[in-house]
Amino acid sequence: MLIPILTMSIMGFLFGLGLAYASKIFKVNIDPKIDMIMHALPGANCGACGMAGCASLAEAIVNGKVEVTSCAPGGQEVYNKIAEILKVEIKVKKKKIARVRCNGGKKASDKYKYQGLKKCAGVNLLAGGNKECGFGCMGFGDCINVCPFDAISLNENDIPVVNGLKCTACGKCVQACPKKIIILEDTDNKVYVKCLSQDKTAVVKSACQVGCIGCKICEKLSKGAFIVENNLSKIDYSKVKSDTLWQTVIDKCPTKCIVKE
Repeated sequence: MLIPILTMSIMGFLFGLGLAYASKIFKVNIDPKIDMIMHALPGANCGACGMAGCASLAEAIVNGKVEVTSCAPGGQEVYNKIAEILKVEIKVKKKKIARVRCNGGKKASDKYKYQGLKKCAGVNLLAGGNKECGFGCMGFGDCINVCPFDAISLNENDIPVVNGLKCTACGKCVQACPKKIIILEDTDNKVYVKCLSQDKTAVVKSACQVGCIGCKICEKLSKGAFIVENNLSKIDYSKVKSDTLWQTVIDKCPTKCIVKE
């Protein structure tokens, strides 16, 4: 019994020495800044930055492959921490929010009754969706399903609503929407046009009660802050300084597609 035990002990000792030696030879030196940045990141591993996770992003930031401000969910607080770790200066980045630029839902006419798999991506393949408006939200919630922060819900009108307190502007919903009607916009810009239809007036009126009809009333009232292009109202935020003017335009919009958060 003694000989087998001694043999196993000696073999274990030798293997241990071999592993210790190998660990020295093949050791990979990891920059401590990577670990520091990884712990500064939110840790959601949402992939919004385009990386596999927070660890991959931390390494890419340290190696200069991506910007310090690449983690949208982290926001300015995280950007500042990373900048402090790397001893660099960064500019304050304006906070953004995802906005659903459609308010049709039940107020928009259906092209057909869809009874298949409840996926926007799927119904969009069938004649461009179930809505008469080719730009309209189909209301099956692909954006809701991909949001890693539970920031989107469906309202009573079958239109996704974004919770500004939870939204991190990660962009997952933007990628998931087949109609491309979800856009990341500056939170400072409280007023926006909740429609992206470029159809002519008659087409919009027949398809949706709340779509932009390109009437140009906003253009006339706003002194250049609103401009109608391709039958759609757009805003030049630099030209509106008065809240009174904003409210006047909102009140006069015949379809109420200009809204304020």
